[in-house]
Amino acid sequence: MKAISRGLASPYLLLSVTALFWSLNWVIGKAVVGTISPLTLTFIRWVIAVTAMMPFAYPHIRAHWPVVKRHWKAIAWIGFWGTGLHNAFAYVGLHYTTATNGVILNSSIPVLIILTGWIIYRDTITRVQALGVAVSLAGVLTVLTGGDAAVLATLTLNRGDIIVLVGMVFWAVYTVLLRMRPAELPGLALLACCGTVGLAFLAPLAAFEMLFLDGRVDLAPASVAAMLYVGTFPSFIGYVFWNRAVSEVGPNVAGIFIHLMPAFGSLLAWMFLGERFEAFHFAGIALILAGVWLTARGRRAPPLPGAK
Repeated sequence: MKAISRGLASPYLLLSVTALFWSLNWVIGKAVVGTISPLTLTFIRWVIAVTAMMPFAYPHIRAHWPVVKRHWKAIAWIGFWGTGLHNAFAYVGLHYTTATNGVILNSSIPVLIILTGWIIYRDTITRVQALGVAVSLAGVLTVLTGGDAAVLATLTLNRGDIIVLVGMVFWAVYTVLLRMRPAELPGLALLACCGTVGLAFLAPLAAFEMLFLDGRVDLAPASVAAMLYVGTFPSFIGYVFWNRAVSEVGPNVAGIFIHLMPAFGSLLAWMFLGERFEAFHFAGIALILAGVWLTARGRRAPPLPGAK
């Protein structure tokens, strides 16, 4: 873990790599529909993540146990919003909507983070940041609509979209509430504790799904690979990177990197699936990168952890 931390020192690089991990998560979440039930997938995802991180996190938890006990309410509150239930809403929603709709709704996260920060802490953004969010969002929509704005008029919200959007609200709240984390608690220890909280919420939901909602877990190699991926990269490593970057650049700047996900998706489809890379892809990715740059350039110094 120390080697990873030294090699990925830039918060912007951490956020970019995390967006890459998460861009694949939506595709996998849709691909396993019908083979792994959504609540069970979320539970397994966090079992894998917590199991993978505990050998590294447990020594920190043991060394800082008085801090954990003193701040357990804040840790549990952060865990409620960020680990488990957020993912559950996304996977359940993907049973009723498309991956494209999911990515579009996921692109609302930067705006939701800004709104949540204002509601909870009265945080504001600079004009440059607001411009960056608008430019980046325009780039996302350019990629997702193929440069044809008329496509947006054909999109309709279904119950899956509403469920996904609730999950996005959970993630926005989680990102803003990371300010509550105890400053003296190492990030990996915090994540392990939050993951354990998430498992406590998810275990009864997954059990209910398996017992009463015809839950299913297909142990075919592709399904096992999917579970290992979502548990290791989007959950364990992705959350470590995200949490650290948010502590350095603040939630508003971190949130804009979510818009890199459709850009990564287009590049991956071109590299591995043979899909054509069109002019609108170049235009959309250019707008996304410009928006990310503007948002990062216009940021204020983020509040320190533990600030009220």
